[in-house]
Amino acid sequence: MIGLDTNVVVRYLAQDDVRQAATLTRLIEGSLSAEARGFISIVTLAEVVWVMSSSYGARWGSVADIVEGLLTAPQLMLERADILWRALKAYRESKADFSDAVIAELGRDAGCSKTVTCDRHAGAHPGFEALR
Repeated sequence: MIGLDTNVVVRYLAQDDVRQAATLTRLIEGSLSAEARGFISIVTLAEVVWVMSSSYGARWGSVADIVEGLLTAPQLMLERADILWRALKAYRESKADFSDAVIAELGRDAGCSKTVTCDRHAGAHPGFEALR
């Protein structure tokens, strides 16, 4: 298994640099496999979502599709995939950012009854409580 940095995943998804895209496509679709997977950490995934949204204009539905695609790719292993699946479900059902959904699910998994926030959008997400 090898770790994949944010820029590797973003360049693969965006396919916006011909040379790098070809190299990364060979790596992710050719060299990696269910037996020799690429590892994506929660931090990397959060960064990927942020970059794809802020720099590449990925909208809510596209973000959900990106996360689901990475979670279901047999040649990839995502850190705490169980939590990420729950976060993806919560993200699809709320107005919060994907990272907020991950934060809430990580807190829930750690035994938190809630996560407090000053962000009104995150505060509308189940698992959060907005402070006033």
